[in-house]
Amino acid sequence: MLFIFLGLILVQCSSVPLSGRSQLSLVGNNRVFPMSFDQYEQVKKESKLVTGTDDARMVKRVGTRIQRAVEQYFAEQGEARYLDDYQWEFNLIEEDIVNAWCMPGGKVAFYTGILPVCKDELGVAVVMGHEVAHAIANHGRERISQQYAASTGLSVASILLTGTSGPSISSELIMQAAGAGTSLGILAFSRKHESEADKLGLYFMAMAGYNPEEAPKFWERMAAQSGGESPPEFTSTHPSHSTRISDLNQNMPKAMEYYRASK
Repeated sequence: MLFIFLGLILVQCSSVPLSGRSQLSLVGNNRVFPMSFDQYEQVKKESKLVTGTDDARMVKRVGTRIQRAVEQYFAEQGEARYLDDYQWEFNLIEEDIVNAWCMPGGKVAFYTGILPVCKDELGVAVVMGHEVAHAIANHGRERISQQYAASTGLSVASILLTGTSGPSISSELIMQAAGAGTSLGILAFSRKHESEADKLGLYFMAMAGYNPEEAPKFWERMAAQSGGESPPEFTSTHPSHSTRISDLNQNMPKAMEYYRASK
């Protein structure tokens, strides 16, 4: 029985590219991505998209450049099929919010409010790499799997052993999977996602030929923009600014290898 259970666990898990971390996958991308794309279209209809401006073109340019670098990396690793179902899109939304997000499957949105903090194309590349990393790491699918187990009151073990079907994916769940706040009970899990996206995003921007040394500088500007204050880390879904900067600097040597190889 133990071996059967362990086998089921392995079937329902996958590995995050580059980091190798094992993640829970109770639902497939073939279910998550179509709903994600539909929800993104709804957001576009309800938002004021910025088009034809230098900023809008910059967001699309940076996104496409990082997308192509990631696709080249996966092709070189013999893993091009991993990205078959991704449908990349990069849009700028007129909203005074210091934020950006990515739907599962590669649908990215920047708010105009974050552009002053980005300052220039390098700053946009920092944020874009982070958002693309969320998509590549399938953090949305993992969040949906975790939230399904939590909302039904079922343990992962009972879901696997009873053969319970995958979650009913609501638009709210899709939006949460794109980075919305969650309950205090799984905040540590969300911080894990953010830290992993920081690391992979650093690598991805470097692969695209953007100097990764800009990343800590971006987070220094974010800290200054918030007055140097942030909620205690244990009550936040995101790592503190100081933690992010320290982690980015620790991962900088590897990122610089990718950056030099891109030249």
